[in-house]
Amino acid sequence: MIPDLLTAAQHSTVYNSLSLVIAAQLFTAIFLLISLPRVLPRYRPAITIALIVCGIAAYHYFRIFDSFNAAYTTTAIGGAGDYTLAEGAAFNEGYRYVDWLLTVPLLLVELVAVLALARAMQNKLLMQLVPASILMIVLGYPGEISEDVGVRTIFGILSTIPFLFILWVLFVELSKSLKTQPEAVRGTISRLRYLLLLSWGVYPIAYLLPSLDVGADGWVWKQVGYSIADIVAKAVYGIIIYQVAKTKSWIEDPSFAQQERSHAETVSLTERAVKP
Repeated sequence: MIPDLLTAAQHSTVYNSLSLVIAAQLFTAIFLLISLPRVLPRYRPAITIALIVCGIAAYHYFRIFDSFNAAYTTTAIGGAGDYTLAEGAAFNEGYRYVDWLLTVPLLLVELVAVLALARAMQNKLLMQLVPASILMIVLGYPGEISEDVGVRTIFGILSTIPFLFILWVLFVELSKSLKTQPEAVRGTISRLRYLLLLSWGVYPIAYLLPSLDVGADGWVWKQVGYSIADIVAKAVYGIIIYQVAKTKSWIEDPSFAQQERSHAETVSLTERAVKP
């Protein structure tokens, strides 16, 4: 369902959305790397996973970006004309699914890790969430690459089944663990589940767009939808995970909190001193 022709505006829309995701994922990964010492060691695995997720996404979006640039060419000066699908070239949608196959399970591991639950509870949640997330991605791929609307619909429905199971675990099973969390982060962790629901809800909508027979516009907005959802589900989500880990670190270790406050005050005084 890759269009043979894109207008200059359609090409720029996809080009810029892919570029935006690369920047968001790459610099979020750098921020998380720099911020690792700002949380207690028990929460660093969660931040490390968030960093890995953004790093994987940045890498795959570089590949998607290169694939898109190679797939479409124009003879217009300054790229102001229409773009046609290059002979023998194709846009590789598979990069997204390889990315999701790695990052979606890690996003769920990231959430469980920042909760710092008892080992038995962690293992129970992960044994439910990780296989279901892998199955969700695997079942979605045959429909993504098919040009048959019926095939897309069937595999879209099949991939929705593990998605609904994941939601059940997040909103029923995980809720039992929220009461063990500090009150200062309980609301944030609860809202993280809604953030996942909101961002993941974009994927099936974008998935179905090409099936609605809206031409190249449907394919373009599918790429934009996937891009926005990936920023929210990985970069924004990772920053919130970091804030939860930082808050819990300060609550659990007052001396660590005081050390962090002193560091922040020192940085602030230094910045004021160097201002002209």
